[in-house]
Amino acid sequence: MTNPCIICVAITGSLPTKTNNPAVPITVSEQVESTHEAFEAGATIVHAHVRNDDETPSSDQEKFAALKDGIEKHCPGMIIQFSTGGRSGAGQTRGGMLPLRPDMASLSVGSNNFPTRVYENPPDLVHWLASEMLTYGVKPEIEAFDLSHILKAKEMADKGQLAGTPYIQFVMGVKNAMPVDRDVFDYYIHTVRRLFGDDAPWCAAGIGANQLTLNEWAIAAGGHARTGLEDNVRLNRDTLASSNAALVRRAVDICDKNNRPVATWQEARRILGLPVPKAATIGRAA
Repeated sequence: MTNPCIICVAITGSLPTKTNNPAVPITVSEQVESTHEAFEAGATIVHAHVRNDDETPSSDQEKFAALKDGIEKHCPGMIIQFSTGGRSGAGQTRGGMLPLRPDMASLSVGSNNFPTRVYENPPDLVHWLASEMLTYGVKPEIEAFDLSHILKAKEMADKGQLAGTPYIQFVMGVKNAMPVDRDVFDYYIHTVRRLFGDDAPWCAAGIGANQLTLNEWAIAAGGHARTGLEDNVRLNRDTLASSNAALVRRAVDICDKNNRPVATWQEARRILGLPVPKAATIGRAA
């Protein structure tokens, strides 16, 4: 039985600018075009932030709505995941786009250190974001920067604060947070399987040059992979990535080497327990 690999493309984020790499998409139209290219290359989840015209992070609901509309039009069936991360706003503004009912949204269930600050996710905000996701039928992706975040996701699931089996993403390589450590990575997998069952889907994301390492580890271990210019603007030390699609194609190559078929959007939705949108009448065949 095959084990399709879901590829998530994090297209923009809050930090990379065109000075870092001219391919970073900033405007909504740029993001839609970049997402379409990544979708054609094999990505079936798009993890999305929005930006102001000066490239600073934004929590503008109208921008999120326009981005969602564009992706639904040009990438029918693709899973749209909005970020509720802390760089785009403070407090409940971080969940202001959830009433738009994206398929998924990121959810950080605990705090940790970032390179120059504390990434604050206080319990009352975490619980409010989770309740908004339940209200609007948005599946959370748990961004685990630490082992405690996986355990917190289990606690919340048991209390009914998360619907279904949580989709856990291991985030490794952020300075001052969890480094890229193979023993820790393997224990994360063990913990997810122990808490949620052997078939529970999980993903991994590596920051900067660690992106390639985490793609290789996750795909070889039967998990799913995140790539994209949000986390890493280079193909290697000397070469900038020409697009999000270029990084997706690299992940596809790793899937091929590990005899993992790349999940179609239909397969990705089945694996994650997401419905097929009525408008998605075309797309890659399942």
